[in-house]
Amino acid sequence: MFYRIQKAISKPLFHSLRLILLLRSSRKLTSKMSFQYPQTYRDDAVMDVYHGEKVPDPYSWLEDPDSEKTQAFVSAQNQLTSPYLECCEVRDLFKERMTELYDYPKYSCPFKRGNRYFHFYNTGLQNQSVMYVQESLDDEPTVFLDPNTFSDDGTVALRGYAFSEDGEYLAYGTSASGSDWVEIRFLQVEGAKTLDDRLERVKFSCMSWTHDGKGLFYNSYPEQKGKSDGTETSSNLHQKLNFHILGTPQSEDVLCAEFPDHPKWMGGAEVSDDGRYLLLSIREGCDPVNRLWYCDLKTTPEGITGLLPWVKLIDNFDAEYEYVTNEGTLFTFKTNLDAPRYRLINIDFASPAQSNWKELIPQHDKDVIVFATCTFSSYLFVCFLHDVKNVLKMYRLSSGEELRTFPLDVGSVVGFTGRKRDSEIFYYFTSFLSPAIIYHCDLTKEPLQPHIFREVTVKGFSPSDYQTTQVFYPSKDGTEIPMFIVHKKGIKLDGSHPGFLYGYGGFNISITPSYSVSRLIFVRHLGGVLAVANIRGGGEYGETWHKAGMLANKQNCFTDFQCAAEYLVKEGYTSSSKLTINGGSNGGLLVAACVNQRPELFGCAVAQVGVMDMLKFHKFTIGHAWTTDFGCSEDKVQFDWLIKYSPLHNIRIPEGNGVQYPAVLLLTGDHDDRVVPLHSLKYIATLQHIVGRSSKQKNPLFILVDTKSGHGAGKPTSKVIQEVADTYAFIARCLNISWVK
Repeated sequence: MFYRIQKAISKPLFHSLRLILLLRSSRKLTSKMSFQYPQTYRDDAVMDVYHGEKVPDPYSWLEDPDSEKTQAFVSAQNQLTSPYLECCEVRDLFKERMTELYDYPKYSCPFKRGNRYFHFYNTGLQNQSVMYVQESLDDEPTVFLDPNTFSDDGTVALRGYAFSEDGEYLAYGTSASGSDWVEIRFLQVEGAKTLDDRLERVKFSCMSWTHDGKGLFYNSYPEQKGKSDGTETSSNLHQKLNFHILGTPQSEDVLCAEFPDHPKWMGGAEVSDDGRYLLLSIREGCDPVNRLWYCDLKTTPEGITGLLPWVKLIDNFDAEYEYVTNEGTLFTFKTNLDAPRYRLINIDFASPAQSNWKELIPQHDKDVIVFATCTFSSYLFVCFLHDVKNVLKMYRLSSGEELRTFPLDVGSVVGFTGRKRDSEIFYYFTSFLSPAIIYHCDLTKEPLQPHIFREVTVKGFSPSDYQTTQVFYPSKDGTEIPMFIVHKKGIKLDGSHPGFLYGYGGFNISITPSYSVSRLIFVRHLGGVLAVANIRGGGEYGETWHKAGMLANKQNCFTDFQCAAEYLVKEGYTSSSKLTINGGSNGGLLVAACVNQRPELFGCAVAQVGVMDMLKFHKFTIGHAWTTDFGCSEDKVQFDWLIKYSPLHNIRIPEGNGVQYPAVLLLTGDHDDRVVPLHSLKYIATLQHIVGRSSKQKNPLFILVDTKSGHGAGKPTSKVIQEVADTYAFIARCLNISWVK
C-alpha cells in the first residue's frame, strides 16, 4: 500500500535574500541553542475549525510548492542540513563501502512471453535495471529495453509493462523524477521497434491487452488546470478506464468505464486467462475490499466502441476478490470474505448466486495466503505467510488437493513467474543475509525438482559471520509482536551497540525479510544491531492484524513500536541513547508520532516521506484513498482519533530535566506526488519553532529535500547510494558512532 517540492531548491540563498527577510519573525534565537535554525515566518492568524474546535495552521503557506516563500524555505533548510552532513566523518566511508558492496549483479525472475524469455538485469551500479531477451534459456541474453537511455541522470524510470498475449508487442510506462504520473509507450518486439503511440495523463493504471493484440486497457485522469509534473498537490479524482487501439492517437481511445457519481473510485481491468472476459476491480481507498464487475467480450462482436455492458457480480465493498484463473464460466478468486487470512473460492458466472459459491482452498489456522497463481493449466501455486516467513505450496486446480511444499529457508518469495500456458516456473527467494536465489522448476518432468537457476553472492560480505533471530515481544496490551533481529555472531548484550529499528504498520502491508546492503554496512562497520518490528496495522497475520492497527486502533501501531524499542533496550541489544528509529511514508508517520510521544526512548529518528498532517492529508493528490486506514478529519469521531496523534499537532517540549527530542532527520523529494513534501515541511517548521528554540534541545532537527526525486519508486542507484550515505552519516555523527574496518 505499498515509497518531492520545487524547481528552485538548489538556488543559492543569496538569490533569495529578499524572501528570507519575509521568513524572519520578530523573535530572536536564544544564545543557548546548539543550532541556528532559519527563522521562519508564522502566520498565527490562520486557524482551521474542525467541529467547533479551532486548530492553528501557521505554516499553511508551505502547502504551495511553487511560491517563492516555500522555495526560499526549502533552500534555507537544505543549506543548514547539507554542510552538517558533509562534515560527518562516516559519510564518505559509508558511500565508498556502499558503492563497493552494492556493485553486485541483480537479476529478476525470467518470464516467458510468446516464444521468448525476458528478465531484468543490473550489472551492479547502473541507475536502472535493463530488460534482456533470449530465445531460449541456453542462449546468450541481449539488451531489449534499457531505461538508462531514457535520461542522462537515470531519473526517468520504467514504471510497469505488459506484453501482448502472443509476445509480439510491449506496452511500458515511464515516469520522471519519481512522480506517479506515467506515460505509456509501445514497442514491436521483433527488432525492438519503437511505435508512435503515446498515452498520457496515466496514473495508478492497469495495462491489459486483449488477446487479439489489437489494443490495451489502461487508466487515465481528466485534464486539469495547472501543471501535472509531480510537484502539484491537487487531488486525483475521476479516474477512467480506456481502451487504446494500437496505431491510433490517444484522442480516439474508447471510454469503457467511468464513475461520475463516485469521483474517488478507481477501476483496474484484467483480461481473463482465456481472453474472453474483462474483469473490473473497483476500489475507493486502500482497504483490501473491491467491487467486481465483468464483461463478456463476446457480447461486443463489433469491437470495443463505448461504455461496456458491465455485469455487476459484486457491487459492494464488503470483501476483496482477486482473480486467479478460470475454466470457462468457473472462476477462481482469492478472497478475504469470512476469511481474514484469505482463502480460494470458485464462482460460476453461469450461476453466480452466493449460495452457489464453493470453497477450493480454505483459510488456514494461522497462515495468510499472499498470492495464488495458475500454471501449466491444472496447478495452483500458493504462497503463504507463516509467522512472517514465506511458504510455497502446490495444489491441484480441479480439487484443491495439496500436492507438495517447495523447500525454502527463512525469508521471502519476492518474485514468481509462470502462467497458465507455461510449463515452468521461476521463483525468487531473499532474506536478511541472502540477496537472491532464483529457482527454476520444469513442471513436465517427474518427480518435480526445483533447482537453483541463479544465486547471487556479494563479495566482501560473509553471511556466516552474522545471525538472524526472530523474537516475539509483548506490547502494552499483551499482544505478542514478532520482530527480526540481525547482528554479528557472538556480540555481548550489554547495551553498548547502536540499534536501528525499522517499522511500517499500515495498509495491510507485510514487512518480510529482505536484503539491504546499507543496513548490513550499519551492522558490519558501525557495530550495529538491526531490528524489524512487524507491528499491527500490517498484513502479517491477515486482516485481523491490519484492523488492529487502523482507524480508532492506530495508536496500537505506535505503542507496538515503542515496546519494540523497550525490548531491545531491556535485552541489552542497545540503549535508548544509541537507538535510531526509521520508517517511510506511513512509516514516517510512525516515526514522527513515536518521537512526539516518547522522545526519551530514542537517540535518533529518520523519517522518510512521512504523512505528518493528519487533518489535511486527504486534500492532496491521492491522499483521499488513505482515509480507509486513517479516517478523515471531516468526521467528528475520526477527527478525535487523528488530533491525538497527528505528528504536526502534537509537538511539545519534553517534560523532565535533560529530556530532549532525539536527533531528527526528515527526508523528502520535490516530485513526491504520493505523500506531498508539504507534510515534512510543515512538520520541520513546527518542530524547529517549538522544540528547536528550547535551551534543552541540543540534538539537531533537520530536513533534506532532494531534487528530481519522488516517493521512492524508480529512484536511480546513484541517488539511493547518496541517500543512505547521508542517512547513516547523520546517525553516526549524532550518536557518536565510530567506523569499524
